[in-house]
Amino acid sequence: MDRNTNRSSHSRIFKRPSFSSRSGYRSSSARAGGRGFSSVRKSRGHSKYIDPNKFINRAVITEEVAHFVPEHKFADFLIDARLKANIISKGYVTPTPIQDKAIPHVLKGQDVVGIANTGTGKTAAFLIPLIHKVLSKEKENILIVVPTRELALQIQEELRGFIGGMRLYSVVCVGGASIGNQMRDLRYRNEFVIGTPGRIKDLIERKVLNLSHFKTVVLDEADRMLDMGFINDIKFMMAKMPKDRHTLFFSATMSPEISILIKDFLKNPIMISVKTADTAKNVDQDIVRVSRGENKLDILHSMLMKPDFNRVLIFGRTKHGVEKLTKLLVARGFRAESIHGNKNQSGRQRSLKFFKEGKVQTLVATDVAARGLDISDVSHVINFDIPATYEDYVHRIGRTGRAGKKGKAFTFVE
Repeated sequence: MDRNTNRSSHSRIFKRPSFSSRSGYRSSSARAGGRGFSSVRKSRGHSKYIDPNKFINRAVITEEVAHFVPEHKFADFLIDARLKANIISKGYVTPTPIQDKAIPHVLKGQDVVGIANTGTGKTAAFLIPLIHKVLSKEKENILIVVPTRELALQIQEELRGFIGGMRLYSVVCVGGASIGNQMRDLRYRNEFVIGTPGRIKDLIERKVLNLSHFKTVVLDEADRMLDMGFINDIKFMMAKMPKDRHTLFFSATMSPEISILIKDFLKNPIMISVKTADTAKNVDQDIVRVSRGENKLDILHSMLMKPDFNRVLIFGRTKHGVEKLTKLLVARGFRAESIHGNKNQSGRQRSLKFFKEGKVQTLVATDVAARGLDISDVSHVINFDIPATYEDYVHRIGRTGRAGKKGKAFTFVE
């Protein structure tokens, strides 16, 4: 759809930063403490009340910024020359804070707990030293456990970029994909097994995956796995691994429950925290006030008509709601795809591929896509439905404003 045509046919024109009193979309920073913004209705399910003011935060724009000064460059790390060449060929020169602090400890074989915001480069922080470990030792097997299929596939994609020409192999074991194919692939040599807790447990019980051979494990986004109810599956897996293992643990938050897991699973871990704030400073956050009798879809339509809304990630609360919204947007002429739990793996991957390649303007998603996905240049995140928790909100808007770029996030408030 040409977003610049037929604008006059819509009674609501999206404007920014000033808004008329009749507009269903209004900036709220000037009246964040005013009336009418403290009564967000609870959605169905286990949602918690969230003060709408927490959805308002102007991106920090300063002339003087405290820049992180790393202790290392990638060329300084004592890693295999082939791996170093692949890293440099990808254009990597200076590590991010989590990479700079974690890689030396992982190379030493120390257990590590990394607390870091989403989008900080933690995948490379564990992949780089673990690839070196595999290259240095015969029959070294690595298990990487993540909460979602999308994150597992993304890690595999990043892994492939690092191990080109090294004759190293990996397999992804996730639900929603053929377990028969995964069982077949596990019969071959795989230095890296990347998967979700439920599917990994299933494969162990089918006796096609023997974790007694795995002496290294990565628990990535452990807080999310805890939220999703995977704790018993994780304990089951860890019990199948050697006691003398190398454990890497990454989380965006540190809660009492997370502290218990660390105590149970890790030995004298090195604690690394590069977490700065709950939400990225370079994400401009605001709310979209929807008054009684106004149509949220019409407001969204007007927003998507603006030229700068070129790659938009929209979040809904339910699988049915996400699919319905996607169809309504398509019916209105927008290029939109959906991603949610009811969609099979190939369908989800196709939707993500189209969105990443810019073939569609809009991706409508449930929270399954909120964590771990690294999609370049997402211009806007729109919370069409209020998230269940503030933590979910933080991870949703973390999809924009990545790699030092500016992003914008809007939350509909009824």
